[in-house]
Amino acid sequence: MKNTGPQKNIKGFVKVNGIHLYYETIGSGKPLMLVAGLASDSQSWQPVTKELSRHFLLIMPDNRGSGRTVPQDTDTSIRQIADDCVALSRHLGLDSFDLLGHSMGGFVALDLAIRYPDLVDRLILEGTASSDSKRNNALFSDWADTLAAGMGKTEWFRMLFYWIFTEAFFENEKMVERALYQTVHYPYPQSTTAFRKQVEAIAAFDCLAKLSEVKSKTLVVRGEEDILFPSDKSALLAEKIPHTVYKTIKNAAHSIHMEQPEAFSASVVSFLRE
Repeated sequence: MKNTGPQKNIKGFVKVNGIHLYYETIGSGKPLMLVAGLASDSQSWQPVTKELSRHFLLIMPDNRGSGRTVPQDTDTSIRQIADDCVALSRHLGLDSFDLLGHSMGGFVALDLAIRYPDLVDRLILEGTASSDSKRNNALFSDWADTLAAGMGKTEWFRMLFYWIFTEAFFENEKMVERALYQTVHYPYPQSTTAFRKQVEAIAAFDCLAKLSEVKSKTLVVRGEEDILFPSDKSALLAEKIPHTVYKTIKNAAHSIHMEQPEAFSASVVSFLRE
């Protein structure tokens, strides 16, 4: 597969590193791999896939421990997820690609860019940091505990929504209920064990000391109202990574591409096309 030109859309699996990794490709042009965050998979990018696929060949894996990738309850670390992405790129015959990671996916993207600098052309870090805070680690662990204790799915996801969306999101009750319904009835749910393993993978990751090794030109995007990764965390990325563009998107919290898909897509296209 060449790095430019039209490509055939794919939905399928590839056996890598002891798992069957599910992935989708859509669009044409230069490859852009999208790595989802905690408890998310390839389908979490739907708000932006239509626009981004007009400009790029999107490559969207289900991270180990999520979606249709099996087995879900396999060993999970940030490094392993990054190595799965590298294996997928080699399966597709890519010499290099642009890389976008959200939240936990940003950890994966950073690890990949640091260890495989020749593979990553440009890097986009959305709502993420070089490591997680002790507060977040405790919060995510509590989420895993309540999930294991049998909290109802609607109540559990509503609890997550309080942390990842703006106050304005909750003003539209019909939109909130629709989002909850779609999430609760998603046909490829993450297991309790897989969620906890991703939480533990996040807690174990810290690449602060290696940020200066990122060679790719990097776009750091944060939501103005993000309370999981506040401005000091994203500003530290911009300070430590050598070649960085910093962008704040208004009226967005942690899930930037879901709340402000048009502004987010425009930022990505502008950065990758400049």
